[in-house]
Amino acid sequence: MRKKIRILLAVLVFCMFASFIPTTEAAGQQLIIINKKNNQLAYYENGRITKLFLVGTGRQASMTPEGKFNIVNKIKNRPYYAGNIPGGSAKNPLGNRWLGINARGTWGTTYAIHGNNNPASIGNYVSAGCVRMYNEQIQWLFDHVAVNTPVIITNSTKGFNAIATANGYKASGNVNVALPFMKKGDRNEAVRIVQKRLLQLGFNPNGVDGTFGAGTERAVKQFQISKKLSPNGMVGATTAQAMGL
Repeated sequence: MRKKIRILLAVLVFCMFASFIPTTEAAGQQLIIINKKNNQLAYYENGRITKLFLVGTGRQASMTPEGKFNIVNKIKNRPYYAGNIPGGSAKNPLGNRWLGINARGTWGTTYAIHGNNNPASIGNYVSAGCVRMYNEQIQWLFDHVAVNTPVIITNSTKGFNAIATANGYKASGNVNVALPFMKKGDRNEAVRIVQKRLLQLGFNPNGVDGTFGAGTERAVKQFQISKKLSPNGMVGATTAQAMGL
């Protein structure tokens, strides 16, 4: 009888401790992968890619660290201490959201995925090491991602699903890059993507230069009319979806 009790207690203790053993699958309910090769960020939930964003990374390849990290803090409207710029200011180069990662021995204080006050920089190699996003898109990511979410930063010619699989995560699905709202006067990589797509669809934006000028506005209006959309000359979610973006 005593032997049976000891065995039962041993099983209970094992089960209790086993429930705290971290597994890749348990940690992989959310996953972020950043590929510096194409400056894109993929967000996974339950093994499926759900969002794909343009980002800006380091001016030099070594500036944005590569490896496996975790989101260790989430901060709204972080001040830019180096420039004495308060959080929430339109001049703040950190934007309105900060997702700190524990890279290179830091604890979310030096490296992060964050917003930016210069949308023209997104999609390019521009930062001192952080990963920049459009403000409206980092807000979405901030609201969805949890602390301790794993982050993989790499420079690879492989697709995101292949990168995830190589790192021990289940991965499936395919999505287009999520574009920000665009209007005349904007200048960024997202505008360039729209201009290329307009040309493919037979609407001339008068150049593929990343600047939303009069030619791009005219081409967008022509496209909108062809799809019986309100011809406001701006690219929101409905127009982008109609373009197949």
